[in-house]
Amino acid sequence: MEIVPQPLTKEAFAPFGDVIDVPSEAGRTYYEDALGNLRPEARASLSLSFKEETPERPLKAELLERHEFSSQTFVPIDAARWLIVVAPHAKAGGPDTSAVRAFIATGQQGVTYRADTWHHGLTVLDRPGRFAVFMWRVGGDGDEEFVPVEPFTIRIP
Repeated sequence: MEIVPQPLTKEAFAPFGDVIDVPSEAGRTYYEDALGNLRPEARASLSLSFKEETPERPLKAELLERHEFSSQTFVPIDAARWLIVVAPHAKAGGPDTSAVRAFIATGQQGVTYRADTWHHGLTVLDRPGRFAVFMWRVGGDGDEEFVPVEPFTIRIP
């Protein structure tokens, strides 16, 4: 299976979470709809991530992850284009790879994945990128889950 990513838009990404547009004018915009924490004992976690450019073209996806009990937010600090690959949770469990979607975000767009949204690891294009990452954690197994999937490819323009 080959997936062709589309540009990241709020409407297309809505089933999976929120698109965060970095402001270009004075003021404040709240992005709270997809934020969520289902464990009262979890603590807020803010981290910074540096990722090298992913040179693989097309990209072969073999592993997806989810945060069953917490949303996860990525906000670019210094990045060019980056790839977002998402899948809903299947009724039988695990990611529904038949419904995989891929998006290309600009360096001025972040996202919040809703809790229980399967996604590919952070993948930056064109050059290395830096991101702020926010989620809730308890420091145990329930914080994140990684599962192998039948490999599929993403054709990166």
